[in-house]
Amino acid sequence: QVQLVESGGGLVQAGGSLRISCSASGYTFNNYAMGWFRQAPGKEREIVAAISWSGGSTYYGDSVKGRFSISRDNAKNTVFLQMNSLSPVDTAVYYCARDRGAGLSTSPSRYDYWGQGTQVTVSS
Repeated sequence: QVQLVESGGGLVQAGGSLRISCSASGYTFNNYAMGWFRQAPGKEREIVAAISWSGGSTYYGDSVKGRFSISRDNAKNTVFLQMNSLSPVDTAVYYCARDRGAGLSTSPSRYDYWGQGTQVTVSS
């Protein structure tokens, strides 16, 4: 069965960096684009970044452009999100998800499998 497991979340001070990972299993990883979403309390889930199956194309939400970087290692079935210059507004649960469409989708409805999420908290 398809499983996505996030790791690497935690508490970091404003201005700091964090890298979170998502390990995939149960399917052919390099056949699918992947995405990272986040959800803060009381807010809707929003796209953070997406990456094509090859890693050759990426998408970033406006709020993270220039600060976050998505990458993947198809040999290790893992997708990463490097987060730099973090601020308290980045505090949220971060989820990785598998894109069931053509790739680089921004809507959560285009993703068919989700991880359990990892908490990222940025203190001021």
